[in-house]
Amino acid sequence: MDFDGTTAIVTGAGQGIGAAVARLLSAKDARVLVSDLSAEHADCVAREIGGIAHHGDLSDLSVVEDMVSAAERAFGHVDILVSSAGFALGEPDGPTSQTDAHWQKSWDLHVMAHLRAARLLLPSMIARRSGTLVNIASAAGLVSQIGDAAYSATKHAAVSLAQSLAIEHGVDGIQVSVVCPLYVATPLLGYTDADKELPTGVITPEDVAQATLGGIAQGQFLILPHPEAQTYFVQRASDTDRWITGMQRLRDRVMAQAEGTDPAALHKLI
Repeated sequence: MDFDGTTAIVTGAGQGIGAAVARLLSAKDARVLVSDLSAEHADCVAREIGGIAHHGDLSDLSVVEDMVSAAERAFGHVDILVSSAGFALGEPDGPTSQTDAHWQKSWDLHVMAHLRAARLLLPSMIARRSGTLVNIASAAGLVSQIGDAAYSATKHAAVSLAQSLAIEHGVDGIQVSVVCPLYVATPLLGYTDADKELPTGVITPEDVAQATLGGIAQGQFLILPHPEAQTYFVQRASDTDRWITGMQRLRDRVMAQAEGTDPAALHKLI
């Protein structure tokens, strides 16, 4: 796929992976709508890349509708949707300890925001027999994230949704990709741009952006910026009982390290 002259919506693009994807698309001469919860962050990245900014909470259907309308007004049509908006708060004391509101917010942002945007964009894409839908999910959607069941469950659902979109709309000329990195140095995991020394296994948002656009260009469905995620995925599928036992041991080690730590910081310890 040649990105030159294409148009794109990138959500969660005010920082982290979304911003890196938006910058790389622009560098490849795509026109980009930068969507973020923060108006300040969206405006900053949009000014930097010569794109247009949109802000709002994409767990709200009306915000998704306004975002798609803004992109279509600016570009005429949208070639690429990259859904990168997400959040993770952790859980105080196991999967049942987070509130219903937290679970619902996770569902609305990680699954429904992508579904709703795709629902609005697909008719035009199908009519053109061309379009790309990309969900920046997580390796938590292939295995699991210790200490954040809502994140893991909704990222599993995001992967499943992507599979369904690929199965149903491949015949319509629609390419679907789902990106499942492990640990990335983003604000979601408590990292900042000032963090130059990263632990082994933690990659940069720019690494994920390069893998994402490379995978899209090659027509890949499952894009794994961390190749080892494939090994974990296969291990889980081939011997699930053994995998769970191993994850239980890992959980014990993590909890011992994290005693007295904010649950949201667990991700940096795994």
